[in-house]
Order: sequence, then C-alpha cells, then structure tokens
Amino acid sequence: MFYKKHYFLFVISIIACIYLFSVLNRIFAIYVAEPFFINEPQDNLISILTDLSYLFCYYVVPIVTACFVFVSVAFMFDLRNEKQYSVQILKEKAELELNALKTQLNPHFLFNTLNNIYSLSIIDSDKTSESISRLSNILDYILYKGQKKLIPISDELKVIHDYAELEKLRYDSRLELKITEEISALNLVPPLLFLSLVENAFKHGAGSISGNIFISILIKTDAEKTIFKIENSFVPKENNNEKSLGLKIIQEQLKIIYGGRSSNLIQNQDNLFSVEIIIPANEN
Repeated sequence: MFYKKHYFLFVISIIACIYLFSVLNRIFAIYVAEPFFINEPQDNLISILTDLSYLFCYYVVPIVTACFVFVSVAFMFDLRNEKQYSVQILKEKAELELNALKTQLNPHFLFNTLNNIYSLSIIDSDKTSESISRLSNILDYILYKGQKKLIPISDELKVIHDYAELEKLRYDSRLELKITEEISALNLVPPLLFLSLVENAFKHGAGSISGNIFISILIKTDAEKTIFKIENSFVPKENNNEKSLGLKIIQEQLKIIYGGRSSNLIQNQDNLFSVEIIIPANEN
C-alpha cells in the first residue's frame, strides 16, 4: 500500500497491526505467563481490549522501539548494499565509456597513418618499409597496451617517438619537431592519450600547412603529477568540428579516469595552437 501511495490505508493498517499485536501479547502474559508466577485475579478480555493507556505504555512503546531499531539496522544494510551496487554500476559504466572512446580514437588514427604510408609509397618507395616497421610497432601498442587503463609513461613516449619518426618521413625538412622530456618519475598514464594529441597536431597543424611546420612537445613528470604540452603551427579554418571532436573525446577520457583531479588548457594565439594536460602521478 505504501508503494502504491495509499498512505492513509497504510497508516491505519500499521496502527491496527500494532494494536492487535499488543493485545495478543497482553493476553499471552495474563493467561499463559502470569499463572506460573503469581496467583491474582486475571483481567477480563473487555478490559484488555479497552485499556488503551496500559497497552500503549507497556506494549506499544516497546514494540515500536524494537521495530524502529530493526528497521533502522535493515535500512543501513540496504543503504550500504545499494551504495556498493551503485559504485559497481558507475565503475562498469565508466569502463564501457572509456572503451567506447578508445574505439572512437583508434580507427581514426589508423586511417590517417595508412594514408601517410600510401603517400610515401607513391613519393619514395625506399621509405615505405621503414614506415611499415614503425606502424607495426604502433599497432602492437594499440592492440596490446592500448586496452589497459594505465601504462608506464615510458611506453607512451616510445610510441610517440615511433609516430613522430613516421611523420618525419612524410614531411622531410619542412618539419621542425622538438621533443623535450623531463622525466623525474615513471608515472602511469592512460594509453593513447598523449599519442592522440600528437596525431591531432600533425593532422590539423602540419596537414593544413604547405610551408614550414613547427611542432613542440613537452613531457614532464614528478612524484605528484604528469604534464604534457604540445604546440603546433596551424592555419585557421572556418570549420574545425573534427578537431573539436577529437579534443572533446580526450577531455571525456580524462573525466572518466580522473574525475575533477585533472586539468587541461587549450590556447589558440598567433597561428599557434597549444594543449596542456596535467594529470595526477598515478591513479589506482
């Protein structure tokens, strides 16, 4: 009745049940228990049914108190179980969302890399074998380490170098690439996170410029945090929806893994686009 919102009937039923249970207890005490201990005149049934003050003081209050304690303990256990269940559901939901984000990133990255190799095979076939070797390393990373939640930053740096060398084969002397590493601690990072930013810089920065190209990457770690900053020259365009989508996916990935404990700064000034991400040192 309570869940059906029949509150009046629910209250009346509770009062009736408490009254009936109190009367039964009083009858049991008078006609069954007391004769074993005392020999006094017993109250008649009418007196038992109508002596509401006595029933309330000696039966209703103890019954209600006991029920309240029992319900409170049961509610606490239910609340704890519900909280644990909610945490588990949120964890599974976050993992599913994270896997979906990775699935959204990986084909995008592979498609552009294969296009790069195709271009190399037309321009200079001697460089094709080297690019395929580096792509093999990247594929191995994506298939086996990209599915993990966190990996050592050294693994992410290695694949970034492979990718950068692959792109250098394409752009030759037009590309000015600077990678600065200040690694004080081997922190854990989400796989593909930094690599996706590097790929984004090449695609929307280098890929949109016909002249010289500048890309600067800074990776810095200490015992408390990991900092990744990338800057690239670019030509402003009216439609940057695809670029915004890639950055939005990365921001969603950070939100799922770190909640509010990560930060990201995106700047666009003087034909220089920069993204800086700061994440906690390790996330267990």
